[in-house]
Amino acid sequence: MPLIKLSKLERRRLSLFFFCLILAIGAWMFFALSNRYVYEASTLVKYSNFPQNKAFHPLQSDTVKLQVEGTGWQLLFAKLRINPQSVTMNLRDLNKRNYVSFSDQLSLINQQFASDQKVISVQPDTLYFDFSARSVKKVPVRVVKDILFKNQYDVSDKIQLIPEYVTVSGPFDDLVQIDVWETEKLRLKDISGTISANIPLKKPEGANINIYPSVIDVKIPVDEFTEMSMDIPVKVRNNKSYRDIKLLPDKVKVTYMVALSNVTKIERASFEASANLADWTQKNYNQLPVTLGKFPEYCKIIKIEPQAIDFLILK
Repeated sequence: MPLIKLSKLERRRLSLFFFCLILAIGAWMFFALSNRYVYEASTLVKYSNFPQNKAFHPLQSDTVKLQVEGTGWQLLFAKLRINPQSVTMNLRDLNKRNYVSFSDQLSLINQQFASDQKVISVQPDTLYFDFSARSVKKVPVRVVKDILFKNQYDVSDKIQLIPEYVTVSGPFDDLVQIDVWETEKLRLKDISGTISANIPLKKPEGANINIYPSVIDVKIPVDEFTEMSMDIPVKVRNNKSYRDIKLLPDKVKVTYMVALSNVTKIERASFEASANLADWTQKNYNQLPVTLGKFPEYCKIIKIEPQAIDFLILK
């Protein structure tokens, strides 16, 4: 039971009061957010116009704080924004000194923002760089792929890259850590034929690293695969103390998948199976595990039967 019983007229007046109150608060917030304020926003620094004959390391963080004059709305969204807008710094002055100043480039920086926003200052205002001689290195390319094939289809031969190597330039200390350069991930599905594509290389993480070219041509042979098997004789390894070893059985059955275009290339000499006698002399195994020391790279081994074999020592 309500403590205070209001008449219909009183309830209408109360509703009108709260409506007017909310309307007044909304109007106040609208006008308040429409006013201009100075607020602080953190943002990432990107670079342009790199020095051609110098490699450099920034001596400070790649994040700076901007003092920005804008509306209250922009202040609100700056606080809510997850990925702050980056600013691009022109490095042309590094050809004659080891630092660049934001105050010298405020007009260029303001061109990167909306016309009703104005960058007043940047902290830190000056960015310093450490220079070293620019080195060049050639590294192989690695294709990063996520390919879903139709049933019974897969890569049937070596992937062809043009070019196979890319030229990387930058500070020597950075280049010694780079042994391979990866592509952006190639994502495809329901593939049943050879793939030809232009794939961009991953962008350098450091602003002072350059790669050439930035795109490569890739050809991935794709074919239908079939299951086949072959009996392969087993050889004995590390037989140093005994004249004759009899394996039981002396052959194993290798089951593999191979592309239809490569079926005629397969022969018994393409495989080499062996058992290591050291597994008995040093590890006291009662059976010798069978391993494949050689098989065609375009084959996919499914199983070896048996995986371990008995043996007799003949004196």
